[in-house]
Amino acid sequence: MKALVYRRSVARYLACAAASRVAPRRFFPWLAPLGLATVPFDPPKGWLPLVPRLCGICGSDLGLLRGRESPLLEPYASLPFILGHEMVADLAEDAPEAGLAAGTRVVVEPGLPCAVRGLPPCGPCSQGHYNRCERFLDGDLPPGSFLGFTRRAGGAMAERTAAHPSRILPVPDGLSDEDAVLADSLASALQPVLEHFPAPGATVLVMGAGILGQHVVRCLRGLGSDAKVLVTARHPVQAALAEAGGADAIVRAKNKKDLAEAVGGRFVATSLGGGNIEGGVDMVFDCVGASSTFETGLLALRASGKYVMVGAGARLKDVDISSLWFRELTVAGSSGCAEAPDPRRPGERVRTYALALTLLASGTYPTKGLLTHTFRLEAYADAFRTAFDKRATGSVKVAFDLR
Repeated sequence: MKALVYRRSVARYLACAAASRVAPRRFFPWLAPLGLATVPFDPPKGWLPLVPRLCGICGSDLGLLRGRESPLLEPYASLPFILGHEMVADLAEDAPEAGLAAGTRVVVEPGLPCAVRGLPPCGPCSQGHYNRCERFLDGDLPPGSFLGFTRRAGGAMAERTAAHPSRILPVPDGLSDEDAVLADSLASALQPVLEHFPAPGATVLVMGAGILGQHVVRCLRGLGSDAKVLVTARHPVQAALAEAGGADAIVRAKNKKDLAEAVGGRFVATSLGGGNIEGGVDMVFDCVGASSTFETGLLALRASGKYVMVGAGARLKDVDISSLWFRELTVAGSSGCAEAPDPRRPGERVRTYALALTLLASGTYPTKGLLTHTFRLEAYADAFRTAFDKRATGSVKVAFDLR
């Protein structure tokens, strides 16, 4: 089968990292250890074969191609691998154990916890927190936490792929492929929203209006939050989409004084560092995960507020963290999805991926403008160029169309 394969090359990875520092919005296909190849279809035993229809490009894919992945995460991948975990696909054969027939459209929850690895559940898995699995390195599969980053558990940027039966969810009737392919990015934003649902009347700052930030806004509204939602957006198309998704205001702060006014705080002048802010928002969802957004997010929080890192940051450089201890803030991270508290039913928990599909199929979740570009697999260089340069292309979610 034809597939987009990423191969191990430390030299090329470092070259991509160097190029990204010079030109962060450019993709250099001749540098990346990535290319179309004809490879055997050899899924793990007991997995269900799938024929991909659409496969989205994730921020983690872009981070890999920019050489920005953390060295600490190297053990949680095994090379070479076929990229692609944001998929909508057809079942290639009947799956009686899942109650599904061949041809059923499905999405795939991409995590690879104990249940997928043939292992008894570890502590987090036994409590439904399988995104925090402690055995991503063990069991029947090569090391890896996600499809598309693991040898043998290949992703959907290919003519064929496969998934463990427990990871497969049928797509509701009437939900288009173009909306269904948003399920994974939606679930990744929905998990931190469910885990850290704002209190009634809270003020929330969503930093970043890419696909994750757009989903965070829509998840808050879709789950009935009455929070005042402020959003930072770099590009006009992002700002318009955030407002369409339910944002109350767009923050365009050029300095700390502007930020203080935007978040309802009081600007406090300082001799150095551009000033401080007294008061601010109750919660920050940082959908970028960069040094600048981490520091700004802490600064924008009122005392005892909460910062949640949704964007997968790797390194922070020259960040003033004094607000963290001085105001007794809480900092939380988020990775993938699993089960989470259901704010609609206090005391109950919900499978995040299933709730993501429910929201998409509800008819009230605004998806217009989120999937902005699709490409054939053969045009992968153009697809990644489009995803890299949001300023020039207006891209939000870019996907491969394999239909």
